[in-house]
Amino acid sequence: MANPLRSEVVQLYKNLWYLGREYPKGADYFRERLRAAFAKNKDVQDPDKIKELIARGEFVVKEIEALYYLRKYRAMKKRYYENEES
Repeated sequence: MANPLRSEVVQLYKNLWYLGREYPKGADYFRERLRAAFAKNKDVQDPDKIKELIARGEFVVKEIEALYYLRKYRAMKKRYYENEES
């Protein structure tokens, strides 16, 4: 019997895989960690535990997006306010 949460897990994995392209330590580092995290929890069958893990993964997505936005903001600020002392 297929798990009804499988599509959510697959979508989360794809989103994280996509976000890992620009990770500061490198895409390979991020993808190895991502693969290990999903492999560690591959045998979880409890729907409540799966939902908890999905929520944690979505939190990680938001944190990574915030990291990227901050990096972009700092780059723009440095580009336009290079001569000013902060």
